[in-house]
Amino acid sequence: MFNYLRKRFNSHIRERSRRRARLVSKDGRCNIEFGNVEQSRFVFLIDIWTTILDLRWRYKMTIFISAFLGSWFLFGLLWYVVAYIHKDLPEFNPSINHTPCVENINGLTSAFLFSLETQVTIGYGFRCVTEQCATAIFLLIFQSILGVIINSFMCGAILAKISRSKNRAKTITFSKNAVISKRGGKLCLLIRVANLRKSLLIGSHIYGKLLKTTITPEGETIILDQVNIEFVVDAGNENLFFISPLTIYHIIDKNSPFFHMAAETILQQDFELVVFLDGTVEATSATCQVRTSYIPEEVLWGYRFAPIVSKTKEGKYRVDFQNFSKTVAVETPHCAFCLYNEKEAKAKEKKGYDNPGFVLSEVNETSDTQM
Repeated sequence: MFNYLRKRFNSHIRERSRRRARLVSKDGRCNIEFGNVEQSRFVFLIDIWTTILDLRWRYKMTIFISAFLGSWFLFGLLWYVVAYIHKDLPEFNPSINHTPCVENINGLTSAFLFSLETQVTIGYGFRCVTEQCATAIFLLIFQSILGVIINSFMCGAILAKISRSKNRAKTITFSKNAVISKRGGKLCLLIRVANLRKSLLIGSHIYGKLLKTTITPEGETIILDQVNIEFVVDAGNENLFFISPLTIYHIIDKNSPFFHMAAETILQQDFELVVFLDGTVEATSATCQVRTSYIPEEVLWGYRFAPIVSKTKEGKYRVDFQNFSKTVAVETPHCAFCLYNEKEAKAKEKKGYDNPGFVLSEVNETSDTQM
């Protein structure tokens, strides 16, 4: 019992360590950290628009609220200073004939309220600027212009965050596992992908990258070395008609990095297969990218996907997503090399064989016969 628990614990630790080393999560997020960056973080402020868009919602809303409250309070202080310098406040006991710069500013609170009314263009009519002070007129113009800029930037950033094509990618899903089985007489790695919306992705393109650690002939160790993986469907991998779930496959031939893997050794490999789907959103014409990844434990050798599309009696096509990631065991060669040799042997059996020791000798026939 103790040995069993120890084995389960060790396997759990190995699985967790492998998952921690994953570069791309199942939902497409990249697990990477930049350290010792020599450039100053000021460069991120130069591209402030992208920086704001990449922020999480809690930080974005904090900046949104702080920008408005901060500008209202700052200009409230400036309006209070204008009233203080012009001696418009009640503590200066202004005369009856005194014309203030701003009507009905009695303190810091009323100055803050006037700043809010000015920037958001509420205009209650109780507080207003008079023609007495050029400074107040200039401050009113400056705050109005700055308020429009802040409103445009912050509202545009929130709208752009909501309408980003990254959110459209959440309605594209990949199968939980990849499978390896025969397809069209060839050993293939298959993955299923589905579009959960009825709107299409225009110009869709599917490709993959195999990430692994390699050692060059010069002895250099390359971590996260990238190898191209070509995925196709029966109609090609360009301009997919992505209205129903598709099964994409990679042919495991001599040029494939999976060629020298076998059913018994694939779990011992150290790789990560990252799959990308690029396309243009039909509704917004914005490009989006969906990605996911598979580690050796998620590649099932000797399985195929269960059928998912059927036709109803009414003539409609029905997609049953309950079988989307369901797999069925099938008879599959345990390695691509074995399948290749088997095909080569069968091809030789159909051909004739030459006997190198056979010599053709000519025989001279005579027409005369002796009785």
